[in-house]
Amino acid sequence: MAGDLILKIVSEDGPWVMLVFYLLWRDSQKDAATREVLNKNTAVLIEMATLVRHGMGYPR
Repeated sequence: MAGDLILKIVSEDGPWVMLVFYLLWRDSQKDAATREVLNKNTAVLIEMATLVRHGMGYPR
């Protein structure tokens, strides 16, 4: 049943439906890549803050 619905939607509005799904998929990939970079930056900033704290003699 779901296959018939997808086939009907694609056959009626074909290129537009495929374009929308492609753009949504690309947007999802970009969000995931941005999230990964932000997580790495956060880890670096935490490490730098830890090094600065230890360098200034603050106790843990």
